[in-house]
Amino acid sequence: QVQLVESGGGLVQAGGSLRLSCAASGRTISMYAMGWFRQAPGKEHEFVAAISWNGVSTFYADSVKGRFTISRDNAKNTVYLQMNSLKPEDTAVYYCAAATFISGSSYYTGGEYDYWGQGTQVTVSS
Repeated sequence: QVQLVESGGGLVQAGGSLRLSCAASGRTISMYAMGWFRQAPGKEHEFVAAISWNGVSTFYADSVKGRFTISRDNAKNTVYLQMNSLKPEDTAVYYCAAATFISGSSYYTGGEYDYWGQGTQVTVSS
């Protein structure tokens, strides 16, 4: 079992930055693909970004491409989401997720991930 705990959320003005962290415990995540998803009130669960187990491949939703960066530090068992140029429409609860077996377009699909964190709230004011 893998336990995931997100942190780093908060309130920020539009144009600002936040860095989310996802700390894993229970098992090393070095062989897991990792993803970030978000859900805004009244909206569906949405893919944000993902990274392959070795960090070589990264994937982004069009809405965050060029503004967000996903990275991982397997030695620290932690995944990060650097969010720059934040917009009010980025307001949501952000979730970290881990997947044991995943490839190609499956990175974008929440159902392919095996473990989920509890989420951290990000609020961007205009």
